[in-house]
Amino acid sequence: MRFSLEKDHRRSLRLEAYDYSQAGAYFVTLCAKDREGIFGEIADGSMRLSAFGEIARACWEDLPSRYPDVELDAFVVMPNHIHGIIVISVVGAIHELPLHDDSAVRDYRMRRRKMLLPKIVGYIKMNVGKRINQLRNTPGLPVWQRNYYEHVIRNEESLNAIREYIAQNPMNWAHDEENPVNICKGNS
Repeated sequence: MRFSLEKDHRRSLRLEAYDYSQAGAYFVTLCAKDREGIFGEIADGSMRLSAFGEIARACWEDLPSRYPDVELDAFVVMPNHIHGIIVISVVGAIHELPLHDDSAVRDYRMRRRKMLLPKIVGYIKMNVGKRINQLRNTPGLPVWQRNYYEHVIRNEESLNAIREYIAQNPMNWAHDEENPVNICKGNS
């Protein structure tokens, strides 16, 4: 079966015409599969991490040791998602071998190869999922939703607003759109 960019490529959530191979600051949100509250609970406006939440926190905090050109900024683990700011200072090629000789596929992979953010997100998802599944003895069970949200932070004002949003997220859980209680209300 051949890979087709038109058929097999999911709709991109990325900023059109933005060069993701350049250095920059990114706000990312990763949601648990089916928005399941596996990472802990909110009590008195504070997040209380479960063992799975501790795994997510530890994997996030370990990113700079794996990716030396990455700095971490504000971050929070919520009951069913995580928010964080990743700052990429220098981006170089990430090596992978092309699977096909098709020039469209090769061009697409060459562009993706330079994009460090998807590699970082993939690393977090893979390692958190693997460790959680080892702990609960459920090999291969999905832990995360298929995609992730990211926002390119373009200025200091936006950076500060996102930092504030992350810091306030546990206190605002009752109104959070990722809170399953609010999702159910929105569907009725």
